[in-house]
Amino acid sequence: MHHVHYRWVVLGAGTLAQASTAAYFLGLAAILPVLREHFGLSLAGVGGLVGLISLGVASTLVPWGVAADRFSERAVMTLGLTLAALCLLAAVPLTSPLAAGALLVAAGAAGASVNAASGRVVLTWFPTRRRGLAMALRQTSVPVGAGVAALVLPPVAGRAGVPGALLVLAGGCAVAAAVVAVWVREPPGAAAIRAAADPDAPRSQLPKYADRRLVRLSLASGLLVVPQVLGSTFLVELLHSGHGISLALAGGLLALTQGLGAAGRIGAGVWSDRVGSRLRPLRVVAIVIVAGYALAAALDAGPVPLLAGVLVVTAASAISWNGLAFTAAGELAPPQRIGAALAFQNTANFISAAVTPALGGAVAQLAGWPAMLAVAASAAALAWWLLGPLRGAA
Repeated sequence: MHHVHYRWVVLGAGTLAQASTAAYFLGLAAILPVLREHFGLSLAGVGGLVGLISLGVASTLVPWGVAADRFSERAVMTLGLTLAALCLLAAVPLTSPLAAGALLVAAGAAGASVNAASGRVVLTWFPTRRRGLAMALRQTSVPVGAGVAALVLPPVAGRAGVPGALLVLAGGCAVAAAVVAVWVREPPGAAAIRAAADPDAPRSQLPKYADRRLVRLSLASGLLVVPQVLGSTFLVELLHSGHGISLALAGGLLALTQGLGAAGRIGAGVWSDRVGSRLRPLRVVAIVIVAGYALAAALDAGPVPLLAGVLVVTAASAISWNGLAFTAAGELAPPQRIGAALAFQNTANFISAAVTPALGGAVAQLAGWPAMLAVAASAAALAWWLLGPLRGAA
């Protein structure tokens, strides 16, 4: 197959790989009430449990990114997905939150391979003028994977409990590992780029790519993760436990949110290609998130259908920006450092994602849902301010 056409095959395989990891990175939020009961946890405790996955991701993103730069994206992703499937499988019989948490950390650490390598393989296969769309399509894998999990996991957990849900998630990673092993290849010229890389890259990586622009972009991304994670993690709990909506309907609304977020990622990618900038659209999305969560906080005591509608639209907006920031990070780096640059930016995201669920659960418990929604709005406002000096960078 001609390489111009084959790049779409690679994109498809990378997208499936990322969707399979997103299903457990984010999809467990769809069965938060079941997880609470299974492990005997408080709201803050269960938020901390699901946040452990992101802690695992953050701990290994840079090493996986360096490995993707130096070796094969196919090998990196296949190994990581296989290890993730084994970790999730090992967690199936457990009832101890500590033991399960340790395996969720390990599953996150293994799945981080996909975040670093699948983005790199897409950026190297596609030319600059098509990267916004290509990376947006790849980034839709996160809300799509989470959305499918939101539809599938609640009925599975209802019949087979948490063990059944973990078994399904492990199977998804195993299938993705096989697809990556068969279909992912490197683009023409990749060997020459690898040969040009500094042989001391693992020791000299950070000074070469973590300049002030990338650090500022990464900090802003980490802040934008706060409203994203709060919306995705607590939407079901807020609407079900807080406002009496059935678990099935709340799960359906979470799936709708993820679907709209996926569409938003594609739209944002096309928009960024047309205006020739990733950061101008990113700042607009940040302002939309601020306004939406502020309105939702004000509506918490109002009509439930109106609150649900605002939350769905706002949480979807909070999902739509990732492709813009991810592409901008890759474009700030030289070709032989793309994997490491993407990993650096993603590390900020996942550190934020690890802390945010427990923080959000604690704020909701102590001060109520409007206070948690206000935290989401404030984080997005600070991200908008941080992005200001970067408007001409990417």
